[in-house]
Amino acid sequence: MPSIGQQSVAGRRVLITGAARGIGAALARRLHSAGAQVALLGLEPELLAEVARDCGDAPWEYCDVADRAQVERAVVALADRLGGLDVVVANAGIARQLALIDGDPAVLEQTLQVNVLGTYYTLRAAGPYIAHPGGYVLLTASLAASLHLPLIGAYSASKAAVAALGNTVRQELRYTGAKVGVAFYSELDTEMTSRGFDTAAARSVQAKGVVPVGALSTAIRRIERGIARRSRTIVAPWWVSLVMFGSPVSQRVVELALRRSVAQAVAIAATEDVPFTTPQPERTGGPAA
Repeated sequence: MPSIGQQSVAGRRVLITGAARGIGAALARRLHSAGAQVALLGLEPELLAEVARDCGDAPWEYCDVADRAQVERAVVALADRLGGLDVVVANAGIARQLALIDGDPAVLEQTLQVNVLGTYYTLRAAGPYIAHPGGYVLLTASLAASLHLPLIGAYSASKAAVAALGNTVRQELRYTGAKVGVAFYSELDTEMTSRGFDTAAARSVQAKGVVPVGALSTAIRRIERGIARRSRTIVAPWWVSLVMFGSPVSQRVVELALRRSVAQAVAIAATEDVPFTTPQPERTGGPAA
């Protein structure tokens, strides 16, 4: 177990969900290069295997985080492979464009299953392993948790819930010595941004100009530093903290800036067949037990 005051990730045993692409994959490679032992969870076996090879043949498991039984099995298996856990990064998440009134309710339902229940299941399964003085949990939220744009209401609601989970479990784990952080990102140059937010409807509402896209490499450096310090909050880019601090004003500014283009955007969204940012497995009924 690393010392509590250690300011490096070297030697830490880190489990990352959503590790096949985007932030998860880049973070796994960065932490491995800095001396951490990583284990990977995700939905895309070929991509996971590629990331694992880049991380010294790191252990990995296929896992749908919306399935509680799968999460429990996978976390136990990977924790055993690493000989325990020091850090859990609950990073798995999806996004898809949705007009709340006229859109498909299944989009909201699946988004909450993966982003909220998946985060909770990960916390629940990994909790016993990281409940020690050197333990750290990092939950992936978003600037969308506090700044709400049209057509991404499902994503915004899910990330606000993730932030609430983080703030709650921080208090519940404090007595163990473990710490909990919540990460808030703006749009980064990942496939989630290009697949989920770069749509004809989003372009028509001019949202891309309101929230600029940040560099993934910069965000990954910030996340590595935050994990090393077991930080309470991680933001990327740096200005996200300013927007969040003034969130009531920021929200009003966005609403005024976009008010003339939202009707057209909603109309375009009704004609667009936009997939989830990560292909999802078939699920029947409610969340798996």
